[in-house]
This record gives sequence, structure tokens and C-alpha cells, in this order.
Amino acid sequence: MSSDFEGYEQDFAVLTAEITGRIGKVPKLLGDEKKQMVANVEKQLEEARELLEQMELEVREIPAQSRGMYSSRMRSYKQEMGKIEADFKRSRIAYSDEVRNELLGDDGNSSENQRAHLLDNTERLERSSRRLEAGYQIAVETEQIGQEMLENLSQDREKIQRSRERLRETDANLGKSSRILTGMLQRIIQNRILIVILAIIIFFTILMAIYFSVKRH
Repeated sequence: MSSDFEGYEQDFAVLTAEITGRIGKVPKLLGDEKKQMVANVEKQLEEARELLEQMELEVREIPAQSRGMYSSRMRSYKQEMGKIEADFKRSRIAYSDEVRNELLGDDGNSSENQRAHLLDNTERLERSSRRLEAGYQIAVETEQIGQEMLENLSQDREKIQRSRERLRETDANLGKSSRILTGMLQRIIQNRILIVILAIIIFFTILMAIYFSVKRH
């Protein structure tokens, strides 16, 4: 899983570098060339978002003990993505002002006022977006912590079950050993009884032999 994540990382780094370079070119272009550049950047931003989603899915599949490092890297990538989107918004606002001025013929003062108003609104939107992003990150981290806790509980439950199974096996083995020892003791007792009986028979046989021997003489 980590190899897939690192592959997505490399793609994301290359893609964001291209996006940053193209965003820097937007204010310098004119007409159709600028429109095409804006469209290309929007397309690449969508690709970058999809890469982030894939990376986040990969992080969720990584074992809990190794996930912290990848989660930290994901947060930095999301922050980088937010900065790139903010830069693109600013360049796009400048582009929109330019197009509107060309179409409506607004004077310089009106354009500056509208631009300032739009920038102010953009900053507010960015602040709201950052707050939403922070809330989303907290929710994701909370979900990850919950998943880690569930995984730990599941692992503890499996350990307890394995311990119980080992205890049952130990009890069964002890029962078998007890039965074996009982059988051995019974056989030992039986053997001793047989030995005593044989000794008594031999003793009486010897006595009878002595008795008949003496009686003949």
C-alpha cells in the first residue's frame, strides 16, 4: 500500500509544479491564449483533487501503527493544494476583471473598486474555506482515531479469544494427563496385588513341600 501512496505522491508533486507554473503565466497572457491557460489549470486542479482522494484512500488502508506519518504528509499536501487554489482564484479574478473591462468599457476607478470588492469577498471565502477544511481535517482525524481504536479493540479481542482457546487446550491436556496417571496408578496397584498373591502362593507351596518332606521321614 505504501508503494502506491508514494507513486501518487510523485504524480501529485509533478502535477502541482505544472499548475503553479501555469498560474504564474495567467496574468501575462492575453485573449484566447489566457482562456485556454485558465481552462487547462482548472482541469489539472481537478486531477490534483482526484489524486488527493486516492492518496487518502491509500492512507486508510495502511496499518494503524504506520498511518500517523502518512496522515501528516496528507495534511501538508492538502495545505499545499489550498494555497494553489487560492493563488488560482486571485489570478482568475484578475482575468475576470480584465474581460469585464474589455466588454463593458469600465473606467480605471470603477475597475479598481470592483477588484478590491472582489478580493475582499475572495478573502472571506478563503477564510471560510480554511475553516471548513480545518473542520474536515478534524473530522477525518477523529474518524482515523476511531478506526485505530476499533482495530486495537479487535486485536485485543482476538488475543483474549486465543488465550481462552489455549486455556481450553491446556485444561483438556491436563484432563488427559490425569486420566493417564490414574490408569498408571491402577495398573501399579494391580501389579503389586498380583505380586503379593504370587508371593503367598509360593510361600504356601514351600511350606507344603517342607511339610510333606518331613512327614515322609
